[in-house]
Amino acid sequence: MENCIIVTGGAGFIGSNFANAWIKLGLGKLVNLDKLTYAGNLANLADVEQHPNHIFIQGDIGDKELIPSLLRQHRPRAIVNFAAESHVDRSIHGPAEFIETNIVGTFNLLEATRAYWGGLNDSDKANFRFLHVSTDEVYGSLSKTDPAFSETKAYEPNSPYSASKAASDHLVRAYHHTYGMPVLTTNCSNNYGPYHFPEKLIPLVIHNALNGRPLPIYGNGQQIRDWLYVGDHCAAIRRVLEAGKVGEVYNIGGWNEKANIEVVHTLCDILDKEKPKQSGSYRDQITFVQDRPGHDVRYAIDASKIERELGWKPAETFETGIQKTVTWYLTHQDWVNNVTSGEYKNWVSTNYKERGEELA
Repeated sequence: MENCIIVTGGAGFIGSNFANAWIKLGLGKLVNLDKLTYAGNLANLADVEQHPNHIFIQGDIGDKELIPSLLRQHRPRAIVNFAAESHVDRSIHGPAEFIETNIVGTFNLLEATRAYWGGLNDSDKANFRFLHVSTDEVYGSLSKTDPAFSETKAYEPNSPYSASKAASDHLVRAYHHTYGMPVLTTNCSNNYGPYHFPEKLIPLVIHNALNGRPLPIYGNGQQIRDWLYVGDHCAAIRRVLEAGKVGEVYNIGGWNEKANIEVVHTLCDILDKEKPKQSGSYRDQITFVQDRPGHDVRYAIDASKIERELGWKPAETFETGIQKTVTWYLTHQDWVNNVTSGEYKNWVSTNYKERGEELA
């Protein structure tokens, strides 16, 4: 078994940041499998496209012939599973894709991995890892006074997206307890940073602000999220892969609880300094729109276990991370323009028009 890992969903937001960092750090061969749906973008991988240790393959984790073939060919020591449909609003409009990718796809990946792992020699078997990347949304919603999510919090998913991710987490757990597969699961808070598809709050606000469009805020904007810079998340996953205890769950958070409206105000204030308008503030573009169904009030991650057991904690504060993020988007407008055409415009128009706002 060579020094190779397979990363699924490695052309998406978090997966591409992970792949880029892995190659730049010289950590070995990375086979990158991505279906290249709307959120998967080869431009995210331009920096490592020609690197001999990065191999890109377009494909689906649900492909029952492709996955076993890749495992036989590349003989990885680990699989890191980022592949998922991951947007709550899209899951409300079309839940079927979330069930197919997040549940059925994960099941297929686990089955193929179980067969591969079962055929390894004892040493390679012991060293192999299947790391499943999940979300804090599986835990449900918190009140403003509830303690943050720990790894022992009961699952209470409230959207088709989070329910499908919860199901995949349970499958991963079951494959460890039933078959002995060496699995690890991470549940992260809201990520932000480079290559973030502009349907999510932070890149959407930056994009709309610069284009003179409304900055849509669901409901009253008081929904609270814990914000995690994507580079910190990738470092945490590397640490869990390296030293995590088999069968364990590790919550990864940024220790940065912020209300959505506070995040938007921060973005507007940075843009006012970095790229000021001719008159007024970007805050003038803030528009409150109808809230989405079942919108969770608060997510918060207690990331003390991973710090205590594995020595990881985030390097970025929200202030440093958000500044890096805005700077990246301002200097990568070609990337933004490329991903905000066609299907993206149709989606934004559909999602926000029903909330009483025309954005596209």
